[in-house]
Amino acid sequence: MSRNTLYLLLGALIVVVVGFAIYAYQQESQPDGVQIELNEQGISVEGN
Repeated sequence: MSRNTLYLLLGALIVVVVGFAIYAYQQESQPDGVQIELNEQGISVEGN
């Protein structure tokens, strides 16, 4: 396996790990429970 291929695989792995970390952070930062929004379209209720 050449060095360039190794660098490519390492870079791809880093991108996947960073992407997963961002996704996990966004999932954890969402509030638990029920969200109620009141706007021009009316009332919106979302349950988590």
